[in-house]
Amino acid sequence: MAKQILLINDLAGYGKVATAAMLPILSYFGHPTYNLPTALVSNTLDYGKFNILDTTDYIQGVFPVWAELGFSFDAIATGFITTERQARIVADYCREQAEKGTVIYVDPIMGDDGKLYNGVTPEAVNSMRQMVAVAHLIFPNLTEACYLTETPYQPQGISWKEARGMVDKLRKIGAKSVLITSTRVDGQTSVVGYNHLTGEYFLLPYEEIPVHFPGTGDTFSAILIAHHLNGEPLKICTRKAMDALYTLIDLNKDNEDKNRGIPLEQYLGKL
Repeated sequence: MAKQILLINDLAGYGKVATAAMLPILSYFGHPTYNLPTALVSNTLDYGKFNILDTTDYIQGVFPVWAELGFSFDAIATGFITTERQARIVADYCREQAEKGTVIYVDPIMGDDGKLYNGVTPEAVNSMRQMVAVAHLIFPNLTEACYLTETPYQPQGISWKEARGMVDKLRKIGAKSVLITSTRVDGQTSVVGYNHLTGEYFLLPYEEIPVHFPGTGDTFSAILIAHHLNGEPLKICTRKAMDALYTLIDLNKDNEDKNRGIPLEQYLGKL
């Protein structure tokens, strides 16, 4: 059954990341998808030069209009948040909608490989904790999970015991279910998970393709959300998203300009 979903994420003019990556996937799966940009970005940050327009004032004006018009959503998925003020406004809206039955998905986009992304400040960590606190499901990568929980980043990876401990720290912030992606657990690249509905911790290993595309986290989350909204168990949704993303990366690994992301519209049938 189709679900109305709102994407609250940045919108890049050049490159398949964030909203530009998620919207075609969720629409392909049959979910009416709407968007509220947290920032307008000239291009993917991987090019090294970019221009960003913060849309916090715009967002603050949108929510009262939507309330007056009676708009509601079955799910909200948030991504890149620009400032603590924006985080507070978005978190308050998500909290209000959650009380009405809306499912809240949060991808705390901040960094990777042990460091924050270009243009992301340390203050963003506090902002993301506000978002995590209202989430039904979060999916940080290992770097973001470390920043959120004030845990030192270990480039060699972590143990299964440490992974479970990090999940529990994220749950203490307020998240119900948790996935930690891009994690090396006991020497194996994996996704770590916790399903609050069953109380199950799980570990899903995968083979890594040694290429980098921006937007793969957004692609993963969109596929995951699409299956989750169809009522499939979290562990199964996660594996389906992992397998689909692997296929997309494998099909595009020889692309000349990887900074623009994966040209998703050409491959929706592979999902």
